[in-house]
Amino acid sequence: MTDLPGIVVTGVSGRMGRMLVDTIVQSPRARLIGAVERSGHDWIGQDVGTAMGGAALGVTVTDDAHGALANAQAVIDFTAPAATVEFAAQAAQARAVHVIGTTGLSDDDLGHLSAAARHAPIIRAGNMSLGVNLLVQLTKRVAAALDDDFDIEVIEAHHNRKVDAPSGTALMLGEAAAEGRGVRLADVRDAGRDGMTGARRRGDIGFTAIRGGDIVGEHDVLFAGTGERITLRHVATDRAVFARGALKAALWGQDKGPGEYDMLDVLGLKDG
Repeated sequence: MTDLPGIVVTGVSGRMGRMLVDTIVQSPRARLIGAVERSGHDWIGQDVGTAMGGAALGVTVTDDAHGALANAQAVIDFTAPAATVEFAAQAAQARAVHVIGTTGLSDDDLGHLSAAARHAPIIRAGNMSLGVNLLVQLTKRVAAALDDDFDIEVIEAHHNRKVDAPSGTALMLGEAAAEGRGVRLADVRDAGRDGMTGARRRGDIGFTAIRGGDIVGEHDVLFAGTGERITLRHVATDRAVFARGALKAALWGQDKGPGEYDMLDVLGLKDG
């Protein structure tokens, strides 16, 4: 039992945090050894299982991430950019695998993550599900096969509490489409249309974000040509798919050296 990788969950009171706890506890391949929340949260000092409304799990919620990570083999982190940057430094000190599902990271944030990845593995993805990562590969291939006569639009829908747009998954898909076409997404990104925007520029990759209700995650990549359209689609109906993917990444990373990885590495879907 003690030979199983010990995993810490950050942001443990959130929807993904709770799902991760359940997934790890039910897994025969990992142990939950830490649960971290922000300072002042009313879960601090409580057993994470009872805080979640269930049986005690023998893990106390703490705001001391450094202490929680000291003996961890992995940390799974679906929090906020500023917190993720701090956790990356602490995970690097502990030489623990850092699995990151946090979205909305800035270029500066990514620079800090790259620095941390020189000391320990970081596995980061805008989406941890197998289906979405297959969709990323399909998007890249279809974009490579079609020329600029086909406009590309990434359409995503999420629940009304999601704070960033476009979603991390939508940006993954946009990057895949741009890579397929041999261009930089930053040069062709078309987002935030409102008012008299003028005609669409040939070759642009557009983004549309929908927020409402309790939508878990829906992503479409539309290739719209004259007289025909191709739509690639993924629909998630249960957050458990993300939690299972994150745990898979944490376990995959146990024998990996320092560096930056993503779910395509974990799933063996990288080209070449």
